[in-house]
Amino acid sequence: MQTLQQLRYTPVDHAPDAPGLVAEGLTVYYNTIPALLDVSFAIGVGERVAVVGPNGAGKSTLFKVIAGILRPTAGTVRVFGHPPGAHLCIGYVPQRSQIDWSFPVTVTDVVMMGRSAKIGLFRWPRSRDWAIVRHALRQVDMEALADRPIGELSGGQQQRVFLARALAQEAEILLLDEPLTGLDTPGQETLFAILDRLRAQGIIVLVATHDLDQAAAHFDRVMLLNRRLIALGPPAEALSPAHLLRAYGGHLHVLPGEGETPAVVLADTCCEGSEGR
Repeated sequence: MQTLQQLRYTPVDHAPDAPGLVAEGLTVYYNTIPALLDVSFAIGVGERVAVVGPNGAGKSTLFKVIAGILRPTAGTVRVFGHPPGAHLCIGYVPQRSQIDWSFPVTVTDVVMMGRSAKIGLFRWPRSRDWAIVRHALRQVDMEALADRPIGELSGGQQQRVFLARALAQEAEILLLDEPLTGLDTPGQETLFAILDRLRAQGIIVLVATHDLDQAAAHFDRVMLLNRRLIALGPPAEALSPAHLLRAYGGHLHVLPGEGETPAVVLADTCCEGSEGR
């Protein structure tokens, strides 16, 4: 059986020794309203980073800029040394609420959409494209449901299908926007098991999430964002009470804890009506 590495196209537009993902001074305005302000960071190959912060903090905007969907007002993004538009290796999985699940397509149809840029317009998939699609479905344990209409799947299965689409695209950077929302515990555990397998392939994974416990338990680093970059580092460092207070303001309550470690309670009532940003 061929491996994904054997099936892959040779990467193009990758500058030798360039970091996987670098942002410098990213600023985005919607009309006169700031969504991101002077955000800079660097993420290495194979890292898994949780992007956390209240709704309206700019998490979705950041992902759209990295994916090349949205042009920043100021600042730059470099993916392996080049702008996002030069790459086909960025896989973006939007929030489930932004997808029309009634559209009449099968699981295989959705995953094959990840091959469209490689196949080209008005061309049929080749045997190699079908092999990559089957491999992507195996990676997310969805090969048995390849012919099932997408609308008949559970929320967790739908997330895995869109993850397979990104893998079929031969993504080296995955941007997952709130993939854990609405999933039960087994569904979340399945998703993290898949991400664990992708780590060995050197794929960069950024996951937007509101769950601070999961961010602390399952990620190499945490990016704490509220329009500005509040912190980026190991979970214990990035999710300190001081950083959380800056990010969440009055929605964070610091309570006495055991010893010198305070307990924090987050009442994220600010998270209403701003999911698109």
